[in-house]
Amino acid sequence: MARSESVPATVLVTGGAGFLGSHACVEFLDHGYEVVVVDDYSRSTPQVLTRVERIAGRFVGAVYELDIRDRHALSAVFDRHSVDAVVHFAAHNAGGASARMPVPYYDVNVGGTTALLHTMQEHDVRRLVYASTYAVYGDAGPRPLDEATPARPVSLYARSKWLCEQILADVCRYRDDFTVLCLRHATPAGAHPSGLLGEDPDAAPDSLVQALAKAAGGRPDRLRVFGADHPTPDGTSVRDYLHVMDTAEAHRIALDHLTGRPGMRVYNLGTGRGSSTLETIAVFSRTCGSPLPYDFAPRRPHEVPELVADPSAVARDWGWRATRTLVDMCRDAWHFRQLNPHGYAESARRPDSHD
Repeated sequence: MARSESVPATVLVTGGAGFLGSHACVEFLDHGYEVVVVDDYSRSTPQVLTRVERIAGRFVGAVYELDIRDRHALSAVFDRHSVDAVVHFAAHNAGGASARMPVPYYDVNVGGTTALLHTMQEHDVRRLVYASTYAVYGDAGPRPLDEATPARPVSLYARSKWLCEQILADVCRYRDDFTVLCLRHATPAGAHPSGLLGEDPDAAPDSLVQALAKAAGGRPDRLRVFGADHPTPDGTSVRDYLHVMDTAEAHRIALDHLTGRPGMRVYNLGTGRGSSTLETIAVFSRTCGSPLPYDFAPRRPHEVPELVADPSAVARDWGWRATRTLVDMCRDAWHFRQLNPHGYAESARRPDSHD
């Protein structure tokens, strides 16, 4: 059955229990969308979605535990729900781990995306928001990178996301009724201000802010800073950190822009300002009230000196701008860590409110 071309009402969220996906689900529910979640819980837990519902004050429409590469199981979800659009977060997303697991990364990130596209086509669902990454720019230089910057992905993770972007562009090139909004987000950080949602401290850290929150909670004793000889002001790598709540808001706004002109459009999501590793450590140390000790380690093979996203296009076209600072990200990440010292397992201290 052909879907309406009005603003989507029912949204299928892949990876909806993950870090980005769970915060996006809160945002979607808060703005009246019906949300259907699929997640295999490989890097998450069903408890996350209970907390999503607690924050939003609404139930998630339906939740399915499945691997999106399983087309039969995924097709059954589309059979049960009149899906208007898909927001695709499900992916392996650690740059360092990707070098050790090339086949699983391509299998999940690329194979999962093609399986999703097959299923969408079979069910005449033609609108997709794709969560990509500014890591596709790779070692493109020390300046805010706009969407015209050629992709030069360094990590296997970034290459897998870039390959997915190329597949999506080809789909739109040969299907004139298909719409994709590809959002290349900067490094996500922070947590929901309630303290109910964040990056699980029991999981292996994928980001510096997550590692800082873990270190501030006493694990491990000292941080490792990879590289002190980058061509940056203090010798450590520079990244554009984007609050997860700003990231979620941008994906919700993208749903409003899936109507009208079909084809693929690419937007950067970021602040346009970079922070070095040492600057970020200093901000988090002030947040938690104690200096966080660190040791320098050699650069990692996939490391690039600087990545900063130029978000001027999305500001011009949609009016979206990041409003939260690195201080906000560190504060919210530390708040989540304090309230959830054991992650999403039964915590020693329970959040008391949604405020």
